[in-house]
Amino acid sequence: AKQLLKPEDSVLIVTIDEKEYLRLGLLLDQTFPEADLQMVTALVNEHGVTRQHAFTRVDEYIYVCRFGSSQVASVPSSGQPVLSGSTKRVSWHSLMRAGNNRRRKDRANLFYPIWVTESGELHSIGSSIPLDVDRHSVPAPSSGVTAIWPIATDGSESNWQHAPQSLRKLFNDGMARIRPYRGGLAVTYLKRGDKKKIESGEIVVLGKDGSGALDLEYADSKNSAKRPRTLWTNPAHDAGKFGTSMLGALIPGRHFPYPKSLYVVEDTLRLFMHDKPDAIILDFFAGSGTTAHAVMRLNRQDGGNRQSISVTNNAVSADERKTLRKSNLRPGDADWEREGIFEHITKPRIEAAVTGINVSGNPIEGDYEFTDEFAMSEGFAENVEFFNLTYESPVAISHNLAFQRIAPLLWMRAGSVGKRIDTVPEKGWELADAYAVLTALDRAADFCEAVQQAPGLRVVYVVTEDQGLFQSVASRLPGHLEVAQLQESYLANFRLGMGASE
Repeated sequence: AKQLLKPEDSVLIVTIDEKEYLRLGLLLDQTFPEADLQMVTALVNEHGVTRQHAFTRVDEYIYVCRFGSSQVASVPSSGQPVLSGSTKRVSWHSLMRAGNNRRRKDRANLFYPIWVTESGELHSIGSSIPLDVDRHSVPAPSSGVTAIWPIATDGSESNWQHAPQSLRKLFNDGMARIRPYRGGLAVTYLKRGDKKKIESGEIVVLGKDGSGALDLEYADSKNSAKRPRTLWTNPAHDAGKFGTSMLGALIPGRHFPYPKSLYVVEDTLRLFMHDKPDAIILDFFAGSGTTAHAVMRLNRQDGGNRQSISVTNNAVSADERKTLRKSNLRPGDADWEREGIFEHITKPRIEAAVTGINVSGNPIEGDYEFTDEFAMSEGFAENVEFFNLTYESPVAISHNLAFQRIAPLLWMRAGSVGKRIDTVPEKGWELADAYAVLTALDRAADFCEAVQQAPGLRVVYVVTEDQGLFQSVASRLPGHLEVAQLQESYLANFRLGMGASE
């Protein structure tokens, strides 16, 4: 952490129980004498964890080391110590049904097209179609419009929450809207309870947006702000309800000891990331993947592009090791590795959170609560990549024999965005969204011309041992680009202990 944290503005957050908080505090103080160090006590289990002949534990401790200009955010004062229980945004709910009776045949009269223009605006709302009619055979009411159908994430036909006539009224009243989602369009609406809150004044109408949808906020959302305190007693931080139970909905049948509440992690991060939409959050010990999940929530709430990097081994629990050994299994065996924390818990939990589909292949039941309320089955518009860190033989790495294995490192250095170049380019060079690779120096002229016309590039890699040729190519590239020389023997570029690639 000391090598990776930005001294001008960053924060290190560590949670611990009472058994080792003294040692941890001393270690942090010795390692980071320049940091502003504080500790928060958080109530995470109201009923407590019983310990024989000892106090029942109900809390845990959160150490916060702030560096440089990093500050704790002020939050609205509503009796809660942190954000998720104190500031509620007005939530719009997915019009597509999830859970029980979600199939087309369950509510055939609620299967109909919502027609939209090329710009994504509502054109009209179609009529329900009979169960035996193929949706692809329904003609568009005019040219240039396309249909939004209630299609679940698994590709099956679902149904809407409202009948056509009811939905037309919702749109007329500004209580339904169409928004971009996962590369397409989604229809959301306000529930009956939200309408009552508007009528009572609990929710205030500020006006309408360009599509005619209501612009809303809670009446008490402009309360004066105050700094959060060092004692948190927020019900949202209950590790049983929002840790263990939530994990059970995401990966039913799989056990992980003491997962944290999603919302305590979300709240803690928000205090430092609320004004950093492009922050990078590194979780050294990912566990069940709560931190990555919380970052998805933050990005959804403010449209941020925060990156979450989760690091974990694939260790098997002590009890599970005994069971596996009785079956004559050993580390490295496929059946053994399948029970490791990464394969069994972390990866499937993150996949389920993004897709909205649990490990059983069903839409996740239940809703997210507090700051941003929506069905868990909606998932998140996020990109996720999983990498396995291995040791490679120097022989395999040398002279283009293992370009695929170092390809992710090039992609990550360029910002971990967009397309990745996974194989040696057949034409001698290739451009991705954020970076470019030149492997054949005799194609440098074509390569440099293509780079000149490619917006969005950040890094250019030139594969050559010849320093003179490298400088010749670099001089013909735009000055704003980072140009890196990639040795033909890739091992020279990525050595343990050398820090960033040369």
